[in-house]
Amino acid sequence: QVQLAESGGGLVQAGDSLRLSCTASGRNFSNYIMGWFRQAPGKERTSVEREFVSTILASSSDTYYADSVKGRFIISRDDVKDAVYLRMNNLRPEDTVVYYCAIVRSRSWYTSESVRLARVYDYWGQGTQVTVSS
Repeated sequence: QVQLAESGGGLVQAGDSLRLSCTASGRNFSNYIMGWFRQAPGKERTSVEREFVSTILASSSDTYYADSVKGRFIISRDDVKDAVYLRMNNLRPEDTVVYYCAIVRSRSWYTSESVRLARVYDYWGQGTQVTVSS
């Protein structure tokens, strides 16, 4: 059974940094795309409506970012630990939401656009809250 566990969220001030971690278990994930999405708490949305933040392909050579976080966030992965990380720098109050990691087995037909879509991902973590005070 595939399970994802996020950690690293918390309360910080604007301009601070946080590092989110997500560890996967249940199989080998070296051939999986691993991504981060976010969603405002309290909103009745399904996982497919979560906002794309960043994703990293199975080769680790290709990474993608939402325009809102480009230049501030850095995604990385450790295939030995089956983990994906999101280093968030220069945090802003508008970054205050719940962050979710998600994974999907890499397939040849995925494009740089499709890997930004929440509905593509098969497995999701429970989320970790990030709160940025101004």
